Amino acid sequence: MKKTFFLAAGLLISVSTQAQIFDVIKSTVKDKTGIDLNTPVKNNSTTNTATPKSNTTSPVNLGSLTSTQISSGLKEALNLGVSEGVKKLGVTDGFLKNEAVKILMPEKLRKVDTTLRSLGLGSLADQGVKLLNRAAEDAVTEATPIFTNAITSMTITDAKNILLGTDNAATSYLQGKTQSQLFTAFQPKVKASLGKVGADSVWKTIISKYNTLTGQSVTTDLNEYVTTETINGVFKMVAQKESGLRNTPAMRTTSILQKVFGAQDSK
Repeated sequence: MKKTFFLAAGLLISVSTQAQIFDVIKSTVKDKTGIDLNTPVKNNSTTNTATPKSNTTSPVNLGSLTSTQISSGLKEALNLGVSEGVKKLGVTDGFLKNEAVKILMPEKLRKVDTTLRSLGLGSLADQGVKLLNRAAEDAVTEATPIFTNAITSMTITDAKNILLGTDNAATSYLQGKTQSQLFTAFQPKVKASLGKVGADSVWKTIISKYNTLTGQSVTTDLNEYVTTETINGVFKMVAQKESGLRNTPAMRTTSILQKVFGAQDSK
């Protein structure tokens, strides 16, 4: 009987000691981590049944379009841009009153402009800028066949990439492929226009007057400058047309334009 009593007492003491040890452990864990081991852990996990969001955009439906159709649509858009652009630019003030394409004093001659104006010769500087734009307005009327030939020779290799590109992808592609050829073909026409409107003689007067007043010896190649600016002006107009066709369905006045540019509306 005594043996049983002592055994039971020993067990109680052991259990009490273990409980105290556990209490110390729980207290330490709570102090260090903030976790209360006396509180049952709740299972808050839930099954995520939400459909993951997709970062992909709607696919462009080109399945019904052939490469030939895409190429034809792009070429028609470029031809429209060129013909309408040239028509708007090839009139009096077509360049001069259009701030997007107006030809300004050549950068290396800006000091000439400033000097002339400071000496009360602003009207001469204005006349020089005006005639640069008049030369461009005269020369650009000869540009249509040059641009048309360049557009006709465009291959269909990059047709899909161009269609799915930026708002001026076709214009940029055409410019990159034809800029040097256009410059070579267009430069003689600009030179003739500079002489036709009297820009060359006025600019000789401007440069001579400046050199005399300042003791400088300034020269510039107006033909190269105006040729480059005229070509860039046409490309700006073409880019505006292309952007309109891409973003404004009402501007697509033919079936091929509606079909081709309609396919990229979901892009």
